[in-house]
Amino acid sequence: MARVMLVNVGYFLLLVLISSGFLSYTLGQQQDDGGDDDDDTSVYIVTLKQPPFVHLFEEEELKQVRHRHQRAKYGQTTIFKPKLQPRNISKKRHGRGRPKRPPSIAQTHDSFLRKTLKGEKYIKLYSYDYLINGFAVFVSSQQAEKLSMRKEVANIVLDFSVRTATTYTPQFMGLPEGAWVKEGGFETAGEGIVIGLIDTGIDPNHPSFSDKDINSQHSYPSPKHFSGVCEVTPDFPSGSCNKKLVGARHFAQSAITRGIFNSSEDYASPFDGDGHGTHTASIAAGNHGVPVIVSNHSFGNASGIAPRAHISVYKALYKSFGGFAADVVAAIDQAAQDGVDILSLSITPNRKPPGVATFFNPIDMAILSAVKTGIFVVQAAGNTGPSPKSMSSFSPWIFTVGACSHDRVYSNSIILGNNVTIPGVGFASPTDDGKMYKMVSAFHALNNSTSVDKDMYVGECQDYENYDQELVSGNLMMCSYSVRFVLGLSTIKQALDVAKNLSAVGVVFYMDPYVLGFQINPTPMDMPGIIIPSSEDSKSLLKYYNSSIERDAITNDVVEFGAVAAIEGGLDANFSNKAPTVMYYSARGPDPEDNSFNDADILKPNLVAPGNSIWGAWSSASIDSTEFEGEKFAMMSGTSMAAPHVAGVAALIKQTYPNFSPSAIASALSTTALLNDNSGGPIMAQRTYPNPDQSLINATPFDMGSGFVNATAALDPGLIFDTSFEDYMSFLCGINGSDSVVFNYTGVDCSANNNSTISGFDLNLPSITVSTLNGTQVFKRWVRNIAGNETYNVGWSPPYGVSMKVSPTQFSIGMGETQVLSITLEATKNSSSSSFGRIGLFGKAGHVVNIPVSVIAKIILS
Repeated sequence: MARVMLVNVGYFLLLVLISSGFLSYTLGQQQDDGGDDDDDTSVYIVTLKQPPFVHLFEEEELKQVRHRHQRAKYGQTTIFKPKLQPRNISKKRHGRGRPKRPPSIAQTHDSFLRKTLKGEKYIKLYSYDYLINGFAVFVSSQQAEKLSMRKEVANIVLDFSVRTATTYTPQFMGLPEGAWVKEGGFETAGEGIVIGLIDTGIDPNHPSFSDKDINSQHSYPSPKHFSGVCEVTPDFPSGSCNKKLVGARHFAQSAITRGIFNSSEDYASPFDGDGHGTHTASIAAGNHGVPVIVSNHSFGNASGIAPRAHISVYKALYKSFGGFAADVVAAIDQAAQDGVDILSLSITPNRKPPGVATFFNPIDMAILSAVKTGIFVVQAAGNTGPSPKSMSSFSPWIFTVGACSHDRVYSNSIILGNNVTIPGVGFASPTDDGKMYKMVSAFHALNNSTSVDKDMYVGECQDYENYDQELVSGNLMMCSYSVRFVLGLSTIKQALDVAKNLSAVGVVFYMDPYVLGFQINPTPMDMPGIIIPSSEDSKSLLKYYNSSIERDAITNDVVEFGAVAAIEGGLDANFSNKAPTVMYYSARGPDPEDNSFNDADILKPNLVAPGNSIWGAWSSASIDSTEFEGEKFAMMSGTSMAAPHVAGVAALIKQTYPNFSPSAIASALSTTALLNDNSGGPIMAQRTYPNPDQSLINATPFDMGSGFVNATAALDPGLIFDTSFEDYMSFLCGINGSDSVVFNYTGVDCSANNNSTISGFDLNLPSITVSTLNGTQVFKRWVRNIAGNETYNVGWSPPYGVSMKVSPTQFSIGMGETQVLSITLEATKNSSSSSFGRIGLFGKAGHVVNIPVSVIAKIILS
């Protein structure tokens, strides 16, 4: 997986979802002629018509099953050592006390394959029976066609890839004085809640995941409802898990079958060889008060959002190739069986799913089944913004998180001899106070045996043998930051080593004009240095430099370097930044309903959270970022970093309200979100790649969803919007042409029992999104009071081109009671441009409920 850290799209991972079952290699008998031609073999995910385990129960019955699904013996971590490495873990070996399932599902799959592909070669990777009834199999396209013709088969999908899309952010989110206080302090915040993460694994030796928390005298309990295991391999030995890290597995059968798994680089174990999984896990639930020391400099103490929550890791993404749907689906299914409370996915598909609607794909449908079991699922929005409809998380049962900034900035700058100061980035010490040093371009410091003709990349300072030390020694070396740095072909670390070998005082990186639209975060530097991320500022630097050099009139060689500068350093944080601001790379709505880019009546993203320049734990084995190689912490950006922030807050909500459904948690997060930044003004959104801070406009719900996560208020939301599994099924059945697809994935017959269907805007969500408003339409919402008796006043502001009325305008509601709201929208202008409004419910006891209203096309009916 090629991740470009500190760059535009941030960092991506690859995932997908469905259920795991036992892994078995099933090889059919080989005929003398060798069977079918397998030159076009690939992995397919096959769904059968027989319903999976979770659809054999009603939603309330499933909650009871889940409640009984507790370990017969707890207080210690179950250990399982797989016989084949690498391979999945058989469900036969999962903990004790599992609820009974339909017998021999995997054997039924084996029998079906043997009968259908009699005498032919194939490999069955996984059997799925918990969230989806089916299997992953390695077959040819002809064999896949043969499987699709069987009446038992509901759906067959080609396996596909997906991509992955905090010392200070707890303070920025107000946790120490707010949400943590409500939970009894950081010593108990999130305790008893298990957060599952589908990612690149974890470094179990990092202090962020120790159960020996030196900052707390309160020992970690064992989560009684969780039954996951800790896989043991040479890379992940016995004792890697503890009462903090309660589960760890890896899934890689699809990659192994394809022959692309590199065990020396990817680790056939839950161990994180990349760093991304360790980073996201620490954001969600890393221990409180862990010192962040990078390049021998202290950057404070780190804490996860729910520092006492437990972590269970399901590794399905890998450094060298990313990940595949079949493996990720197995990971998600296993997490659901293990009993995680929250599931965090810093992943998105590589493309919009084909078919009737974006919602009908193995990922989202498996998540729907997981939500039915009571698991709250949070997913990164994707790093494909800022274009409209760039959203990569689609379904209303998934809580989608975009990325925004926070107010801590590590500023660096360079003062030129012409009194111009240019801003930049870089965790670097300053040059000597008050002293200016000559600047020498790498192009002008070449020795006699080197020329640009021989090496066109000499400006990047990657090989010290190319340069004349006498010209560089005691001066600032100027290096070009080209796209090769983005691709990892050149590195900051190598340039610094070259500069040190040449006895340079420091390094100045200026931006190549062809590098546009990249988010460059501060990078550790073990000498004075700076990266100038702006191409315009880089041009100013070069203009000053070129105007200050003297050349020989005959040879045109540089004979005198006249440009001087001083680097101010970037080790100290500045907290004056206006924040939050929605980052340009954060994917935007409206939510695409299909591949034709028709709009869904669903609000996406749901929320934004800190995702830019986030400190997090780093794997000791990671070599993906040479700048942070060997460090215990790294700074990264992306919606991948935003999602675990919300997963942590969701854990705090689940701890406060153990009986909350996933939709209730989503409601608490949404209705309490902040609409203003730390200066009191509206939250702004970046709109362009180049110079993003010069293209700010007011953020809309398609930029930020309901707003910026407000952890403290989310623990006391007052009113809750509930949505059931049956509501989601009515919504799916209401999509044109969806009957067969719904049945294929869930076994639910849309035409049976006169099931009523609804549109997306009829779902009882804490928002109203209308893709096309024809004349006048009435929408219903109902709220449930989880607080004390309270009287609410109702206010609203309509979207442009729409008149709006809400009834009642005031209501009193007791604890546990419900209230229906009727919202009438009428188009007053013909328009295809999106417009936005808001409904506010203002309780006299202090609760405020915000409901964003978004209308895209407006049509006046004569």
